[in-house]
Amino acid sequence: MKITSEVWGRTPEGKEIHRYTLENSKGCFVRLCDVGAAIVSIGVPDRDGKVADVVLGYPDPLSYFADGPCSGKVPGRFANRIAKGTFSLDGKVYTLPINNGPNHLHGGPQGFQNQVWESRVCGDAVEFLYFSADGEAGYPGNLKAVAHYEWGEDNALKLTLTAETDAPTVVNLTNHVYFNLNGEGSGTVLDHQLQLNASVYLPTDETLIPLGEAEPVAGTPMDFLEPKVIGKDIKEDFPALKYGKGYDNCWMIDGWEAGQLQSAAILHSPESGRTLEVLTTQPAVQIYTGNWLAGCPRAKCGRSYFDYEGVAIECQKCPDTPNKPEFPSAVLRPGEVYKEAIIFAFSV
Repeated sequence: MKITSEVWGRTPEGKEIHRYTLENSKGCFVRLCDVGAAIVSIGVPDRDGKVADVVLGYPDPLSYFADGPCSGKVPGRFANRIAKGTFSLDGKVYTLPINNGPNHLHGGPQGFQNQVWESRVCGDAVEFLYFSADGEAGYPGNLKAVAHYEWGEDNALKLTLTAETDAPTVVNLTNHVYFNLNGEGSGTVLDHQLQLNASVYLPTDETLIPLGEAEPVAGTPMDFLEPKVIGKDIKEDFPALKYGKGYDNCWMIDGWEAGQLQSAAILHSPESGRTLEVLTTQPAVQIYTGNWLAGCPRAKCGRSYFDYEGVAIECQKCPDTPNKPEFPSAVLRPGEVYKEAIIFAFSV
């Protein structure tokens, strides 16, 4: 594995932003950067062997700060939404910044995705570290988070997310990368086929906070148990689709067991022949069809993306887990190690 690094830019305060390229012997590559431990490019071949970048992103590293789509980055301390920006832990109530309607999203406006992480080459991998101080964005405990990326000869990108704390806290980490298997900037993903290993999903209120119990996907537009074109049902008169202007929902992964790697999703483009399988140890997957991409910073393709030009497959714990004891716990205590894996495996 060939790994190179460069200074890609600097923050207004003068801090260096590094970009890393991991390239295998086939010439397929992944590019990562310090801002939010982001995936900024993945170059893989189509059915004819032509390599294209299938990840949405920006040519200017400063565009990765505070972008609406959270493109390619690791949000935290808690990915997804927490209702009304509040939760209680061990009898104490914590208040978080509100930045998504009435709710807290992705750790707030100064979340992990908008920070410059420390970074290093670690053997055949690249590793990013972020230290979140006690009280940052209202969360308790000093937290050390690490994102460890490995790129294989088999065109699989493995992300291992770990965290440790010195006081009880809540943690939910993922990567918010958007895929377009025809190549970024090539147009809509509504013609991609999606399959989810999930027979239930989480209905939400109009602010996208889960109501509680999961419901079967059978007989609804949320059914992706068999491969289905993303755009087939996206305009249906169905609460989940109306609330989010498309899919922005969480599915519970069938057969989940803590620490066990499980297939979560398969994305396929009939046009390019590329297929992406996403595997994870996480209990749930949020599918977001890029419903609000319009107006994002100028992208690698030379313009801002339009809505539905990318799909995010976010393996994570459930939204609002700190307020939903029925969901798999997001609590991390001193002496414990949060450890989750996500694999993005490409093929044709």
